[in-house]
Amino acid sequence: MYFGIVSSSSTGLSQFFTNMIGTLAVILVIAAFIGGSEVLTKFFGSKMNWKYSLFTGLLGGVFGIYGTMSGLELNGAIISVRDIGPMLAGFTGGPLGGLIAGVIAGIHRFLVGSTATQTAQLVTYACIIATVCIGVICGVLSRAFHEKLKKPWWALTTGIVMEIFHLSLVLLIVKPFDAALGIVKAIFLPFILVNAVGYTLIITMISYFEKQRAIMIERSRLKTELEVATVIQHSLLPPITETYPGRPEIGIAASMDPAKEVGGDFYDVFFVDKDRLALVVADVSGKGIPAALFMATSKTTIQNCVRDYPSLSEAVTVANDSLCRNNSAEMFVTAWIGVLDLLTGALTFVCAGHNPPVLISNGEPAFIKRRGGFVLGGMEGVRYREETMTLKKGDRLFLYTDGVTEAENGAHALFGEQRLKDCLQADADKTPDEIIADVKASVTAHVDGADQFDDITMLCISFPG
Repeated sequence: MYFGIVSSSSTGLSQFFTNMIGTLAVILVIAAFIGGSEVLTKFFGSKMNWKYSLFTGLLGGVFGIYGTMSGLELNGAIISVRDIGPMLAGFTGGPLGGLIAGVIAGIHRFLVGSTATQTAQLVTYACIIATVCIGVICGVLSRAFHEKLKKPWWALTTGIVMEIFHLSLVLLIVKPFDAALGIVKAIFLPFILVNAVGYTLIITMISYFEKQRAIMIERSRLKTELEVATVIQHSLLPPITETYPGRPEIGIAASMDPAKEVGGDFYDVFFVDKDRLALVVADVSGKGIPAALFMATSKTTIQNCVRDYPSLSEAVTVANDSLCRNNSAEMFVTAWIGVLDLLTGALTFVCAGHNPPVLISNGEPAFIKRRGGFVLGGMEGVRYREETMTLKKGDRLFLYTDGVTEAENGAHALFGEQRLKDCLQADADKTPDEIIADVKASVTAHVDGADQFDDITMLCISFPG
């Protein structure tokens, strides 16, 4: 700002408010555009350096010049929001940014200053000194208390103190004192209020954009990590190929489609010995990364126990106790675990709270609904009972998680066991790959674009006899 003898009429004050607020609005729009874009990050990186301070200093200087040029002239004096430029440059660019903005705005103020009277010259010098000092002081404060100054009340306090400092210099430097006092009395309240509130609005806006940008960066990081986690999770599942499980006469197919980037469902196929093949389909409680981590632990634990213990019931009991220990997250997993003798067709299995599988025999699908046990990881000391049955030549065994039967359409109707059974009835003579593909297509047609809320996992095996 620069002063002469200022009119204190209500018309002058009203025009003063209108002019300063209009100027402030333009500065806010420009600051919002720059702060909301990624131009600063692209050119200068995420950390403050001398180039960043130089840019913010130049920008603050431009704001200071614009504030002076758009100021209101009252009886030869111009009142403006010039101080906001150096204050903003100091906050964002540190002492160097504040100094550059203050010098630029101060030089411009000197060039347009009045020399008509000694009082006008002294006002010019007071304004130049105040503008430069305010930029540097705000820079120092920002370096020491940057996070605290982002808070609106602290920003408002800083703005008020800086403008009181500005007016105090006018009282100290301008002579005669009566002239300086008259100037300060005329504009004291509106001058401090508009500059301090304007500075607070800009700082609040900048802080908001910083938070939004940090959120976007964090989301991008999490997205990348989830993509990697998805790859890792799928690598934990056995690759069903012509060379695995190494018995070309056995037809096996499997799929796992998580509701999120990573899920809690899993399947497993591995040999207990050269003629006994273990089949596992399981569903961990919850979704996302916690479920995926518990899934990896559950898969390894079940596989190790099934290989280490001769009795399947004992293996599942030990696996449950192992999962219960150190389970502070209180997660659990439902599982269907079977061991198939490829020479005789004898199938030994344990159901731990899981959906009943479907046996397709002689072209007729039927759910294997036997008495099941408690979920794994839910309670230590549970004993599991194994069941047995014999597969015949050409039989197909279809295992799945509840994401299949509980898939909902827009009307919240479930896919259900009957639709699954009807689909498998039509696929009685098809290969495991074709069966899984048809079930997946039927589920997709049923949900008809509705969001998938649960993981969908399937495993199908045909017994050659």
